[in-house]
Amino acid sequence: MSVQSPNAVVMIRPNNFKPNPETATDNRFQTIPNMPSAEISRQAQTEFDNAVARLKDAGVRVHVFQDRANDTPDSVFPNNWFSTHHGGHVAIYPMYAKSRRKERRTDVIEFLKQEYRVAEVTDFSGLEADGLSLEGTGAMVLDHIGRLAFVARSHRADPILLERFCTRFGYEPIVFDAADAGGSPVYHTNVLMFVGSACAMVGMDIVSNAERRQTISERLSETGRDVIALSESQIGDFAGNAIELTGTNGPVLALSSRAEKALSPDQRRRLEGSLTLLPLDLPIIESAGGSARCMIAGIHLAPRAKRNFN
Repeated sequence: MSVQSPNAVVMIRPNNFKPNPETATDNRFQTIPNMPSAEISRQAQTEFDNAVARLKDAGVRVHVFQDRANDTPDSVFPNNWFSTHHGGHVAIYPMYAKSRRKERRTDVIEFLKQEYRVAEVTDFSGLEADGLSLEGTGAMVLDHIGRLAFVARSHRADPILLERFCTRFGYEPIVFDAADAGGSPVYHTNVLMFVGSACAMVGMDIVSNAERRQTISERLSETGRDVIALSESQIGDFAGNAIELTGTNGPVLALSSRAEKALSPDQRRRLEGSLTLLPLDLPIIESAGGSARCMIAGIHLAPRAKRNFN
């Protein structure tokens, strides 16, 4: 496992999946499938199960938790409420939408403590009462190698809380504005950029300021990465919502089939110079405004040694 590329992940199997009307107010990536709610949920579960199987076949260790609540439509996106970090650190985050605050689960955190070396859990979620939110690795795209936190400004990434996180966990914040063609701010940073070990993809077209675009490119390139620019249409196809994981035969890039098809031959060639593409079929799950990256909470923790008492 590399610093950037975990070989184990947590995923939450949805129970009552549907596009969330509360988060639709600022998530322009949402759509409403033309089918009954029960069928939407059933198809999302099938997509989830197939994605888990694909990841396991690639050699990624997947810890699946079943959502049993009926009022958590976005539970399939756990990367927003917790993250893990080298050195045994876990962060729990405050969520902007009230309906999403119910997604946090103590059993997931307790499981991580049992299976992995967790030295400290920092819980920021109590700051919701003060109107602060920082939605995990949705709001922040973390460069674990360069210790950088890339953040598109939004009300899901409070600057005060971002500063607290970066101070506590040792990251330098790189903050910028990003908006679609209609001028609407991008709700989460991880829909417009991916950072891997040897390459990165960034929706440069929607980063508003030219100087910030240059800064993002330069800071990513400092560690030798190939920085690939994505167009606004590719961002709309979730090409930026990807995550690098370590499989049996090396690094894989988990992304949706829609995202993979949106890549140009040159972009594909550059990515495949350092990893293997692993497309996942997620058309129904993507209707909620998130894709493969949002579904996967990487585990950057050392596993506990199994004791043999025989």
